[in-house]
Order: sequence, then structure tokens, then C-alpha cells
Amino acid sequence: MLVNSLALFISVFLACSVEMVEATTIVLAAGTARDWRSALQGLFSALGLLSLVVLVVGNSIASLPIDGLRIFVGLLLLTFGLQWLRKAILRSSGHKALHDEEAIYQEELAAAKKAKADKRFGVHDWYAFVLSFKCVLLEGIEVVFIVVTFGAVQKREVLASFAALSAVLIVTLIGFIVRKPMAKVPENQMKYFVGCVLTSFGIFWGVEGLGVIWPHGDAALLAILPVVFVVSLILVLALKRLPDQRDRTRI
Repeated sequence: MLVNSLALFISVFLACSVEMVEATTIVLAAGTARDWRSALQGLFSALGLLSLVVLVVGNSIASLPIDGLRIFVGLLLLTFGLQWLRKAILRSSGHKALHDEEAIYQEELAAAKKAKADKRFGVHDWYAFVLSFKCVLLEGIEVVFIVVTFGAVQKREVLASFAALSAVLIVTLIGFIVRKPMAKVPENQMKYFVGCVLTSFGIFWGVEGLGVIWPHGDAALLAILPVVFVVSLILVLALKRLPDQRDRTRI
């Protein structure tokens, strides 16, 4: 139980931190280049909508039978985890450009400066509002599902929420104090680790939902995670031998 709880907190915290770094970068660009009040209105509007999503989706998922819940959550986490892990493997092998927050910040800053001013629905700068709202909402949706699923399947909703809230507050506070993208955060390495952890939990809960009992219970995660990591490293080494067909996008 302790292993699961600790892994849950670390996974949710890091996943939220990664997404908040990206969201904070865009909000900072919108506020710096356009209008801070409008950018913050977009930020808080998105957070309000995400809170509603958490309540609706959380109650729906929590009502599922425990075995069905584990299978559903396992498949969902595998989807997220393998998606993150795939990109991390491609980046580590040189087949995809590294995620660069500084470059993204400069691009968004330049685009925001060129956009025309437009006032709508009482918002002074509609462009800054939409840019901030859209980014926070899109980055937040993925984290919402991670928080809700981890919390529901382990009956640790409070712990998952606390981990998410801690990440949001810490990253947002640092971002607005420094007023610049957090380019020094090892985001690519964090995504690699979180991808391995989410994939491991997805395997663990998915198999458990099928009725299989893992040897030593929760401690089996300590064996699954290294296996996933080793397999990913093998794929990295294999891809490094292939011709460079790098995807230049930084997503």
C-alpha cells in the first residue's frame, strides 16, 4: 500500500508539473505580449471548467465495479503512458526534436504581439483570453484524467488531488515570480519517467482487473517499472541505429 501511495503521489505530481510548465509558458506569453488581466481570466475560466469535469468524470468512474474500474483505468493509463513513452523514446534516440519551452515561449510571444486587439464579452483582450484558456484547458484535460483515475482505483482521491494541487501551485508560483518559461526544468526526462510509471500502473491495474493476483501484491510494481524502463532503453538503442528521420516538432 505504501509503494502504491508513494508512486501515485510522484506520478500525479510529475505529470501535473509537466503539463503546468507548458500551460504556464503560454499564459506568460499571452500576459507579457498582450494583457495580463485577460490572460488570467482565461486561466481561471479554464480551471473552473476543469473542476466541473473532475466532479462529473470522477463520480462516473467511481461508480464502476472495482474489477471493471481497474481494467478501464489500466487501459486509460496505458494509452497516456505509451503515448508519453513513445515520444520520449523518439526524443532520446534522436528521431524527434527535444521539447524546448524557451523556443515555444518566443514563438507564442511573437504571434501574440502580431494579433489584433479585440474586445468581446467584457474581456479587454479576447486573443489573450482565448490563448490562455485553450492552452490551460487542453493541458489540464490529460492531467484531470490521470488524477481522477489514480484516485478512483486506489480510493486515494484526496492524495491524488493534493499531489495535483501541489504541482499546480508550485509551478505557477515559480513561473509568475520568474516571469519567464521554465526552460531549466528537465521536462524531457520527466516525461520519460512519467511515461514509464503510467505504463507500469496501466499494466498492473489492467492485469489485476482481469482477476490475476500479482505476486507480493503492490510490490510487483517495483519489478514492472524496471522492466518497462529496460525495454524502452532497448528501443532507444535500436532506433539510434536507424537513419535519422527526425520529427522537428517540439510537442
